[in-house]
Amino acid sequence: MIHRTIFIKVLLAVFLLTPSLSAKAEHNEEKFNPGVFILDHMSDTYDWHILTYNGHHVSVPLPVILFSKQSGFHIFMSSKFHHGHSSYKGFSIASDGDFIGKIVEQSADGSFIRPALDISITKTVFALLVSIAIILTIFISVAKAYNRRGNVAPSGLQSMMEPLILFVRDDIARPTLGHKYKQHMPYLLTVFFFILINNVMGLIPFFPFGANVVGNIAVALVLAIITFVISIVISTKKYWLHIINPPEVPVWLKIPVPLMPFVEVLGVITKPVVLMIRMFANITGGHIVMLGLLSLIFLFANLSIIAGYGVSVVSVLLVVFMSLLELLVAFIQAFVFTLLSALYFSMASEEHH
Repeated sequence: MIHRTIFIKVLLAVFLLTPSLSAKAEHNEEKFNPGVFILDHMSDTYDWHILTYNGHHVSVPLPVILFSKQSGFHIFMSSKFHHGHSSYKGFSIASDGDFIGKIVEQSADGSFIRPALDISITKTVFALLVSIAIILTIFISVAKAYNRRGNVAPSGLQSMMEPLILFVRDDIARPTLGHKYKQHMPYLLTVFFFILINNVMGLIPFFPFGANVVGNIAVALVLAIITFVISIVISTKKYWLHIINPPEVPVWLKIPVPLMPFVEVLGVITKPVVLMIRMFANITGGHIVMLGLLSLIFLFANLSIIAGYGVSVVSVLLVVFMSLLELLVAFIQAFVFTLLSALYFSMASEEHH
């Protein structure tokens, strides 16, 4: 089933993109730009682009919610921008400059500035809301099944989720947190399934799936900050004493210049940064590699349609392999982020023995 889904995904991407790109190759109107193609698919947008056929864009418009100091609140659909080619009520999508891809408004002096508040439902936000709805649906139904079935052997969705829940408890929480694992299980389960489900959703090529949610650096940053804040809140006196006055470290490394305390404090600050970069880079890198392999088809198609279809065989096989690898990475990233969070909680709540 997984292999068939991945194969359908690859074929869909190829056949949806081939007509417009082949037409460009035949008429020499515009050469295919793999950089623009990859960035368009990876970046956050105000609408959900489905496909481009013969120069016509098919997309799902999303709500735009803005507050301007000049004209107040505005709520409208992103279709008013006509894929970034038109302005509406003084607002437009910047095509260049510092705010490229973002909504800007023209100020009194003629310059373009960002609205005071932009809380629009972008592609990433919409995909995030969809994933939250899926997670709530799954776990509410599983919780009801446990209450209804009691000690009866699980079945259906319950039997699929139980091994994963036990994996987080028995292979991540208990070994790292010991007897304190129960108080951290809600967060560890939430972050594990949030990352896993969003990663899997990103591999499905149909609306409302396929967005690069966890690969968005803002989402990765928020998850890392939550882990960091919890670590600070539950930290003990002994934890901070070990940071300020590291044991078994020569005195000359602590006095008069607090070299090691500085390094230890820097380590505390860099932990969430490491969490963010690791997840962002791995998820984004996988998507870029797959899109790059697909781009080879259209680069060769600019030279010859026959060459494009010839290279497509190799590219599709490589993308299928990468998609299988991405399924593994989806699980590994959820596991690594959850494990490191549990380790940080364990170090922060260190007790006297």
